[in-house]
Amino acid sequence: MNLKYKELAEQAWDSLIYEMGDVYREDGLNWDFLHAYDKRYAESIVRQCADQCLSDDYMRILNHFGIKK
Repeated sequence: MNLKYKELAEQAWDSLIYEMGDVYREDGLNWDFLHAYDKRYAESIVRQCADQCLSDDYMRILNHFGIKK
């Protein structure tokens, strides 16, 4: 397995740090950040899979997971 999954995880993390700020707050973890990270990371994996498919399958895969193009 290549390290693409790690690259996608880092991209999801970095983009959310930019958008939402730090994962830690004064009162502990920012759970909204962590939930957003899970969603962003999963969507990026699905997008990578869809990108590898034929154009018809691309939209079917995105629609199946409820991801907008």
